[in-house]
Amino acid sequence: MREWIMDFRSLAMYRIMDLVERAASSSAPVIITGESGTGKELVAQIIHKLSPRSAGPYVPLNCAAIPETLIESELFGHERGAFTGADHSRDGCFKRASGGTLHLDEFIEMRPDMQAKLLRVLEEHKVRPLGGSREVAVDVRVLAATNRPLKHAIREGLLREDLFYRLSVFVLELPPLRERIEDLPMLVAQFIQEANREQRRQVEGVSAECLEAFKAHRWPGNVRELRNVVDHAVIVSKRRTISLDDLPPQLRAPNDQIQYVTVPVGSSLDDVERELIGRTIDLAAGNKTRAAQMLGLGVRTLYRRLERYAGSKIPGGRIGASIARRNGSRV
Repeated sequence: MREWIMDFRSLAMYRIMDLVERAASSSAPVIITGESGTGKELVAQIIHKLSPRSAGPYVPLNCAAIPETLIESELFGHERGAFTGADHSRDGCFKRASGGTLHLDEFIEMRPDMQAKLLRVLEEHKVRPLGGSREVAVDVRVLAATNRPLKHAIREGLLREDLFYRLSVFVLELPPLRERIEDLPMLVAQFIQEANREQRRQVEGVSAECLEAFKAHRWPGNVRELRNVVDHAVIVSKRRTISLDDLPPQLRAPNDQIQYVTVPVGSSLDDVERELIGRTIDLAAGNKTRAAQMLGLGVRTLYRRLERYAGSKIPGGRIGASIARRNGSRV
């Protein structure tokens, strides 16, 4: 495990994994943030495996998947007869994770009153099961994960500020896959190995053309999407090397649609940006929402850039026409 996490090539993930190792050596709580599919569950597992608690239990709980009426029982347990249907006593996640690690995924989805009860347990290291009269001591490290921006969640009243400060001894923000393309070859190789074991196949790698298609994709589903794509390709491939034909339709593009921007040395940044924006909108068939996603921009930001270049020559007839229409001018 320790050797594998250092195989990342991107500086962003190298820094994250360095912080993961530092956090793992303690029993301090950790908040793990990032878009859906960036690997928050994997990071939580790594922290547990590298920690002094690795011999203890690792208990994951998806807070968003538990009904509001049952979340307190799921966390703290309940006594027999505590509520209708409670025909026997049951330990909660805190007690089951005692001596180990409790991973609370999507913890912000808990109601504020439940967050207050969680805060009390974190501070006092004791839980009281529903319907119980005695508190039970627990020794648990909490790893909390969410795909929501923390500051926005606090501002919108979804996350109690005091709970945030109690949990945020370490905050690990996982970058999306599109911001660490350098890690793609390593991840693809890893997922091919895993898919080979699961599907009893002998795929050895991907073609250079296929890897370029991977690098050009925006990966809205991040590492989870990449793994599903690789699984699909390993299953359908009839060769030892995955080709473009083995990929789902959204990743396949004819060779004549793969475009490149050649930038002469000495070009101004404005010239480079203007050329790239124009070519990308052409590639997106004039769909500016799609082009903005490909460029990593908001749609409004893209329109502002287009307005700025409205008087300049931008590649692609559709581009000049769309700018003119937006300005109310004739083409």
